[in-house]
Amino acid sequence: MAGLLSNLRNTMIVSFIIALIIVAGYHVHNGSGEGVFWQAVFRWLHVIFGVMWIGLLWYFNFVQTRVMPQIPAELKPAVSKYIAPEALFWFRWGAAFTVLMGLILAYNRGFLLQALTLGFTEQPIGVGHSFIGLGMWLGIIMALNVWVFIWPAQKISLGLVEGDADAKAKAARTGLIFSRINTFLSVPMLACMTMNQTIFG
Repeated sequence: MAGLLSNLRNTMIVSFIIALIIVAGYHVHNGSGEGVFWQAVFRWLHVIFGVMWIGLLWYFNFVQTRVMPQIPAELKPAVSKYIAPEALFWFRWGAAFTVLMGLILAYNRGFLLQALTLGFTEQPIGVGHSFIGLGMWLGIIMALNVWVFIWPAQKISLGLVEGDADAKAKAARTGLIFSRINTFLSVPMLACMTMNQTIFG
């Protein structure tokens, strides 16, 4: 067991094998049709990628960015050269796949257009679609922030892309601001996402 747990790749392979057995079990015992089964699969994937994305967003804001000023100068390169680039890889792809799985899920459930138009394509206005649509738009804005502002800025501030000291300082500030915007938006986004299924089904 220690050999399995000491290797992250092997840990995750076995974890996914167990999860896929569970998914197969749900498929065998799914009495309400294929559509509901695939909704469950896409919801599961949406949550997995979302946990990775928001977990890393909160790690950056609650831990790394806050603690970096306290780290001795000679130790900072370990974070900026090794930890941050790796975390940013999973962070940005977690964001992309969270949004993709969410859009597929909404399409599969038949309310993608209604959600993206915040329920205004319905008469009367679909309040449930307004709430889930608000959550979707907050998530889309956050993912765009990751790819359009945070990742390009971090490439400069971490030295992955050439830039002088002023460019790095400006990029670090841009990355911080948009990361804080995403942290600010994450709590209301999660309220929309988590409560909607319970209240409106």
